[in-house]
Amino acid sequence: MNEKDKLAKPLSKAANAFDAATGQQTATSAREAWRVFGIMAEFVEATERLAAVRPAVSIFGSARIDRDSNYYQLTEKIARLLSDAGFSVVSGGGPGVMEAANKGAFEGKSLSIGLNIQLPHEQKTNHYQDISQSFRHFFTRKYMFVKVAAAYVVMPGGFGTLDELLEALALIQTGKGPRIPLILVGTDFWSGLLDWFRERLVAENMISPEDVDLIQVMDEPEGVVAAIFDHYEARGFGPLPEEHELLLNL
Repeated sequence: MNEKDKLAKPLSKAANAFDAATGQQTATSAREAWRVFGIMAEFVEATERLAAVRPAVSIFGSARIDRDSNYYQLTEKIARLLSDAGFSVVSGGGPGVMEAANKGAFEGKSLSIGLNIQLPHEQKTNHYQDISQSFRHFFTRKYMFVKVAAAYVVMPGGFGTLDELLEALALIQTGKGPRIPLILVGTDFWSGLLDWFRERLVAENMISPEDVDLIQVMDEPEGVVAAIFDHYEARGFGPLPEEHELLLNL
């Protein structure tokens, strides 16, 4: 084998490897592009199905509580009161607090809506839903929680609940979302977190003192409903023009 042939052999291997990598990258790019269409489809389908759901209250909380829990029973009562008062109730569509929220609304006068997420564990769709919408992507689902909500009610929960709470707080604080009632239910459960907000975040200028005032904390179901009505008493439940614009640009 001459020197030219010796040089050509590794170059040929390198070229083949490059072609394989390029082909793989092209296939990956194509899959990513199709994923974008899937995400768009989720937005479009959910927006169309929930377009007439007004007014609505989004209820968040743990998937891990059982039906004998005080949190379950409290959530069910709050949802029933909201439903009978004319609010559609939106939950994550799964077990625990989500099931309690859907059950209370389902037995009331207004719509019970579940925004279900496909997960490898924990998430099983409950049976108390007038409208059940399934999502593959968390961010699409979270957008719909915000888009339809005239208020947020946050029951005790874990990482997912905290994620939804902090996202709602960030949107309101930054002016990217309308300022709507954000109610934490369970003084004993939430007091430590709120103390930390004040003692660490406010004290170290991470947030402003008035940012903590974006949150209301209460324990009584009737108080939750009253707080939402108090907020909207002078303006009506529909989004104001500037709020509608915010929702379009979330």
